[in-house]
Amino acid sequence: MLQLRELITQQGASSSRASGSRPLIIAEAGVNHEGNMEIAYQLIDEAAEAGADAIKFQTYKAELLASQHSPAYWNTQLEPTKTQYDLFKKYDRFWKNEYEELKQRCDLVGIEFLSTPFDVESVAFLSDLMSVFKISSSDITNKPLIEDICGYQKPIILSTGASDIVEVDEALGWIDQSGVSAALMHCVLSYPTKDCDAHLGMIKGLKKRYPQRVIGYSDHTLPGDMKSLEIATILGAEILEKHFTHDKTLPGNDHYHAMDKEDLEIFVKNIDSVLALIGESRKRVLEIEEIARRNARRSLVASRAIPAGSVISIDDLTYKRPAHGISPKLIDHVQGRKARQPIAEDDIITWDLLS
Repeated sequence: MLQLRELITQQGASSSRASGSRPLIIAEAGVNHEGNMEIAYQLIDEAAEAGADAIKFQTYKAELLASQHSPAYWNTQLEPTKTQYDLFKKYDRFWKNEYEELKQRCDLVGIEFLSTPFDVESVAFLSDLMSVFKISSSDITNKPLIEDICGYQKPIILSTGASDIVEVDEALGWIDQSGVSAALMHCVLSYPTKDCDAHLGMIKGLKKRYPQRVIGYSDHTLPGDMKSLEIATILGAEILEKHFTHDKTLPGNDHYHAMDKEDLEIFVKNIDSVLALIGESRKRVLEIEEIARRNARRSLVASRAIPAGSVISIDDLTYKRPAHGISPKLIDHVQGRKARQPIAEDDIITWDLLS
């Protein structure tokens, strides 16, 4: 199975992936475990069972991430915590030992382990557990952290939420100086993102501007029928990330706009059907078309009786199904030839009838 590292490090990866391939799916568990290892294990198990390729957590300490008066930027009616510090402090109990255990669980059930680091200490110990780093949209301008991550010489998935193209180029410049491969994720940094604000067309814009990079989509819309991820796939996203929870009814910033196991199963089923419909991009004759090719196309046919030795004129010819004789595209090569033998009206013209 294709892994994130392999995908990101391919040059021109979009053109080298198999046609009709499902995007790699990252279930963004974040801190939806709320500091409970059993819930974290449940999230890993359910993500694997539902068809995710990777599950991603978030690794931080509140005091290293936000000042105590950092304002909320989420819907405070759905998540009433007033400061980022207070919200992060609720869920920052996991550290090195816990993530090592989560990595072991991921290996056991066959899903790739990821966690977004928010400080250099977590970068250091997570590097031993992951083959790819994910950088949050919020850190796209954090040059010191990006350069520290680049020092570990592992591919990077960079989210581009709330950034303009100049900032994306700047961040890629820092990454490219280190020789590290990077994938880009379209993302809208709004929780939840309204459908009308998703702007999935930006996926196409990123693919056009960065044709040699893998482009993906990190989704914050409400799960619903999961159409946002289907459309992102059709537009060319090769990595999909969406928040993942075991219970969407729980209070908290990353539960109410997250998908659960059932949502993910619906998406995987639907996208497999969509990709089966899309099929190949290279135009060719399909095996199932061969019968129609021979019987629904036309041949040159005698429009009237043609005596042996007669020079065939355009008036002697018409075109009818099936395509068992000479193709009408070769009519210029037939007129002017002589009939080797009598040809009856409505006979299909074949080369052996001509001199």
